[in-house]
Amino acid sequence: MQFENAENWRQLLGMIIKDNRLKQRIIEELGIQGITLNRWVSGETDPRPQNIKHLLNVLPEYRETLGDLLSDEYPGLAITPPESATEDIPAEFYARVFAARANTKGPLRHWSMTNLIIQQAIGQLDPDRLGMAITVVRCMRSSRHPKIYSLRETVGYGTPPWVGNLEQKGMFLGAESLAGYSVTALRPIENNDIRDKHNPLPAHQVEGELSAAAHPIMYSGRVAGCMLVSSTQLHYFLSQYRLSLIHQYANLLALAFDPEDFYDPSEIELQMMPSHTIQKEHFANFRNRVTAIMAKGGITNAQAEQQVWEELEEELLRIEATAKLK
Repeated sequence: MQFENAENWRQLLGMIIKDNRLKQRIIEELGIQGITLNRWVSGETDPRPQNIKHLLNVLPEYRETLGDLLSDEYPGLAITPPESATEDIPAEFYARVFAARANTKGPLRHWSMTNLIIQQAIGQLDPDRLGMAITVVRCMRSSRHPKIYSLRETVGYGTPPWVGNLEQKGMFLGAESLAGYSVTALRPIENNDIRDKHNPLPAHQVEGELSAAAHPIMYSGRVAGCMLVSSTQLHYFLSQYRLSLIHQYANLLALAFDPEDFYDPSEIELQMMPSHTIQKEHFANFRNRVTAIMAKGGITNAQAEQQVWEELEEELLRIEATAKLK
C-alpha cells in the first residue's frame, strides 16, 4: 500500500487502519470506539488535540509522515517535531559524565554515574512522560559458583506509573528475561508487545509494562549486564531514533563499571529465576539479614549486602529448580 501517496492525514489513517492489528492498537491506546476512528477518517469529527499527539506516539512507524499531514490541517497545533531533531546525546552531557568519572571516588562512582546517565536518558527517551523505567542490570558475581547464573537489577529510575528511584524494587533476572536474552546473545533486543503470548521473546512483565528493550553493556568483547528500558506504550521501540539513543546510553553506562565487572561470554550461564511476586517475599527481610551479618563484626556494609545477595540468589535458584521437578 502506497502510504506516501496519501493526500491528507485522514486518508493516511484510513490506509493504516485497514490493518486490523493497527486499528485495534489505536482503539486500545487512545481509549476510543471504532466508530470514532471511522468518523475521523471520514471527516465527520475531529480528534481532540491530546488525541492527535497520542496518535503519533501510538504509531511511531508513521510518525513523521502523519505528523507532516496533520500539520497541514492544524497549522496552529503544537505537534512535536520529528524525533530525528534530538537523536543524539547532547555534547555537554558527555562532559558531565567524564567529570563524574574523574572526580567521584570509590563505590559511589558507579552509583552516581549510573544515576546521572539514566536520568538524562529517560528525559530524552520519554520527553512527554508517557511512562518509562530504565534499569541498570548487572551480572551477579557470586563466590558460590564460578559462572554468572543470574543478573540483578540495581540502579533504576522511572516516570509514572514507575515513580522516581527504583533501586529498592530490584529483582533477579535470568534466562527467562529479555535482559538475560540480551546479555547471553550480546546484542540489543526489543519486545514491542509483551502481552502477545505468541511472541517467542522472553519477558518478565511488571505491572504497567507493555513494551521493553534491552541493550548489553560491553567493554572489549566482555559484558557487564545490560540497560533495560520499559514503556507503558505498545510498540514504543519500533522507532530507530529510540534504539539509537539506547545504544548510545548503554555505551556511556560502560564507563560507570570497572574492568573486572565485565565477563567473558563463556562465563555467562544464566539460569531460570522465579517471578517477581515470589522474589518479593524473599527480599522483604533483606535489611534485617544484612544487619545480622554486620553485628558479627569484621565486615563492611557492602560486603554484608553482597553476602545476602548471594544467599538470596541461591535460595531463588533452588526454588526454580524445585518448581521444574513438580
